Amino acid sequence: MPSRFQRFLLPGFAFKAVVIGGGYATGRELAEFFMPSGPWGGVAAMLLATVVWAVVCVATFLFARRYAARDYLTFVRALLGPASIVFEVAYILFVVLLLAVFGAAAGALGEATLGAPKIAGTLALMSAIALVVAYGNASVERLFKYVSFLLYGVYVLFVVLAFTHFGDRIAAGFATTAPMDGWVIGGLTYASYNIIGAVVILPVLRHLTSDRDAVIAGLIAAPLAMIPALMFFCCMIAYYPAIATETLPSDFLLQRLNLPLFHLMFQLMIFAALLESGTGAVHAINERINNTLHKRNRTPLSRPARLAIALVILAGCMLLAQRFGLVTLIARGYRALAVIFLVVYVLPLLTVGVAQLLRGRPAAESPP
Repeated sequence: MPSRFQRFLLPGFAFKAVVIGGGYATGRELAEFFMPSGPWGGVAAMLLATVVWAVVCVATFLFARRYAARDYLTFVRALLGPASIVFEVAYILFVVLLLAVFGAAAGALGEATLGAPKIAGTLALMSAIALVVAYGNASVERLFKYVSFLLYGVYVLFVVLAFTHFGDRIAAGFATTAPMDGWVIGGLTYASYNIIGAVVILPVLRHLTSDRDAVIAGLIAAPLAMIPALMFFCCMIAYYPAIATETLPSDFLLQRLNLPLFHLMFQLMIFAALLESGTGAVHAINERINNTLHKRNRTPLSRPARLAIALVILAGCMLLAQRFGLVTLIARGYRALAVIFLVVYVLPLLTVGVAQLLRGRPAAESPP
């Protein structure tokens, strides 16, 4: 019998892993989407994004359970039929961009923190992701669990240190009169930007035992993903509005704290966030291949096969994609990818998908 942690918290930890690594670990996305609406407008936008995530996560988890979808291909085939190919192409492009950015970030992190060559940080992240995904679901779920403890602990400590060092500035920032213009657009854009995470984490939903589990897990997943962002945003308000133009708001605040040991701990947390987010993206592809083999009565992926597939994906995304300029090309269409996911995932799910759930259509009727 799955534990309550596996049923209720693990999906949220996994969703948080995808969102934070691909989103707000450095604070840049928080400055981009929430800071323009002012302190309280930013908080309102975060709450709106959390509600959107909760609705989509609940619908996704229920739909996945109804159609026994433990990988993104099974899910979108049940939802879209032949049009699922559009989703898969967009997802592959998304993964290329995501992993390439992670590789570059890990390289820059290693160079800034340890003085190592950039390639060393990239290879370290590649190796760590490949080793984790090689051992399958159990290994990936342990990573989500323990990195989550590290991440929440570091963010809580960050807030405590921020309030002890410049808490008066935070209070003054929230007392500032600022227009809340654009908070609805900011919240909806950010929510759409990251909601693909709900499909990436489908392999961890294998522990759900009922529709009630799916609803509870979905409702919990959204705040679990947003709470660290809200804590980070509150700290950033200490230097509002100047911090909005900083390339790395996290580094800006860490320099103001002037605590070298905590600075190193925070950089370690960011590396761990990149690790769990990259692991989620690669594991989703491995599970898509493994489930396809299972449906065709073929031998499941072995550990060496999982490792080999992961290394090919990671090398292609982190090394070759950067070298040949694919990242620049895809990045230019990144918002277009977000729109595609909205059109081929969120809108069909909340219309056709919800209608199917209400009709009680059994999983046995799902498309092959």
